[in-house]
Amino acid sequence: MGCCGSSLFTETHPEKYHPHSRHNNLSSTGESDAGGGATAGGGVAGGIPPFSEFSFSDLKSATNNFSSDYIVSESGEKAPNLVYKGRLQNRRWIAVKKFTKMAWPDPKQFAEEAWGVGKLRHRRLANLIGYCCDGDERLLVAEYMPNDTLAKHLFHWENQTIEWSMRLRVSLYIAEALDYCSTEGRPLYHDLNAYRVLFDEDGDPRLSCFGLMKNSRDGKSYSTNLAYTPPEYLRNGRVTPESVIFSFGTVLLDLLSGKHIPPSHALDMIRGKNILLLMDSHLEGNFSTEEATVVVELASQCLQYEPRERPNLKKLVSTLAPLQNKPDVPSYVMLGIPKPEEAPPTPQRPLSPMGEACQRMDLTAIHQILVMTHYRDDEGTNELSFQEWTQQMRDMLEARKRGDFAFRDKDFKTAIDCYSQFIDVGTMISPTVYARRSLCNLLCDQPDAALRDAMQAQCVYADWPTAFYMQAVALAKLEMHKDAADMLNEAAGLEEKRQRGGR
Repeated sequence: MGCCGSSLFTETHPEKYHPHSRHNNLSSTGESDAGGGATAGGGVAGGIPPFSEFSFSDLKSATNNFSSDYIVSESGEKAPNLVYKGRLQNRRWIAVKKFTKMAWPDPKQFAEEAWGVGKLRHRRLANLIGYCCDGDERLLVAEYMPNDTLAKHLFHWENQTIEWSMRLRVSLYIAEALDYCSTEGRPLYHDLNAYRVLFDEDGDPRLSCFGLMKNSRDGKSYSTNLAYTPPEYLRNGRVTPESVIFSFGTVLLDLLSGKHIPPSHALDMIRGKNILLLMDSHLEGNFSTEEATVVVELASQCLQYEPRERPNLKKLVSTLAPLQNKPDVPSYVMLGIPKPEEAPPTPQRPLSPMGEACQRMDLTAIHQILVMTHYRDDEGTNELSFQEWTQQMRDMLEARKRGDFAFRDKDFKTAIDCYSQFIDVGTMISPTVYARRSLCNLLCDQPDAALRDAMQAQCVYADWPTAFYMQAVALAKLEMHKDAADMLNEAAGLEEKRQRGGR
């Protein structure tokens, strides 16, 4: 696993740009109090990190210096704002949207916009998890969706086209996402199109959070062909909630036809009752004419010239929900992609008591083991000269001693403070202190910090099983179960090797 020196990512103080950020309602799991619970309309999977500010250097590292190989936006170099995939040192995949220079000159304005979108959490969104304001750099960071865009699956497919039932699911899920955003006070979505619909690891369609923010402070938001742009936007250059409905209608046309048909042309076909001509020939007739007629009629309503004649989001959801005809079939099956990988239920090697405690996520048992082990694994990690036994050294060791007492007595916040004093001096490096502080962070519900400490312990002592065990627990807490299982197995292998022969 990656090593020394740097943190997983630098979460600087958002208060610098956002004075109310400490009052935002994102919990440690990333769920908001407003609509983020596990309800039928708004649940989100666990493990979405809370919204935070990232450093530019960490995003640069995550994207391999913004390599062209990491660009995932299908418009490529011509896009006004490029989207890259990246991987943080904690192994989480991210999508990074990099704005053009000075699209947002005022960092406070950009941060306020980002924080507004960052409060949203919903299972139908590819959620926003952070942003970066660094000099002239303006970036957004979102959950990474690994299974391409709706545009790719509709217009550029290689193996199979999207079946009709999946197209109905896409239309409903995106309508639900827009309805949630509107309910939470973010009714404007900029340039909604088939490239903004993404598929997650389960093949479920999600709406990109990037469209909830303007492309720039002046809001010049429509980058698509003018033929697909809401007529009122052409008149006054402003996006309204009704403009979003119009754009949703163009997505419905895409789903019906499998092609990008200009709305005016499609409306002529609908008026001429040429509905079958509108339908995607690659479906080969495998669709319900009754269902298709309902969707065509809904698209026609969305594309009305006068904004007031278009349906609202509640009408979209209530019209599309009854059409869902394969509710029990997973999206990955309908999309024709491999089943998502699951973490192995058991590790491939026998586990020691430490390994079993980590597998059970039994933090109390891990604490007992670390107390009993004391510092015996630190031997040889420091060679101190006589000159280094200064008052500073004595103070540092006293801080560690206070940390050990607090750790033993389960006063974990005090232990973190004392161990941090010891670590910050930097004269003496102790893998055991990092492992102990890692556990303290887990017990204080700070898994990212715990993972950082476990990685630092590995940096000090590259083959120490405990460092790997602590990483496994932190990864599991971050809902990265496959990585956690791999790390647990690696730790068990190191422990086995140690028992056979050497340290």
